[in-house]
Amino acid sequence: MFSNLLRSPVVLAAVLAAGVTNTVSAQSVSSQTSSDLKARCNQLISYFDRYGVSRSENSDGERNHTRIGARIDCDNGHPAEAVATMEQLLTRKNMDVPPPPTGIAQPASPASTKLQR
Repeated sequence: MFSNLLRSPVVLAAVLAAGVTNTVSAQSVSSQTSSDLKARCNQLISYFDRYGVSRSENSDGERNHTRIGARIDCDNGHPAEAVATMEQLLTRKNMDVPPPPTGIAQPASPASTKLQR
């Protein structure tokens, strides 16, 4: 009975369309994950560029070779490796690793609510 059902052109077209839809949605999920990783990579590198620099002579900031390698990895399509490298670098430098962006609006800080009154 099931084999007779698949011989119907309408059912066969529906099954093929469902397969194509699943393939397209799987590709969009993987590209979304890649873009999320790239955004996270850029976030960590920017964070290090801003807060990893001091006025002392021992400051490396943008000249840090690990950071430069992470930027190259991120730009060449390896954002997962770059994110891991930057998280390790920030930890090694005794810096807090910022949380990944959630895309959800964050509530105002208590200090800013006091100023608005």
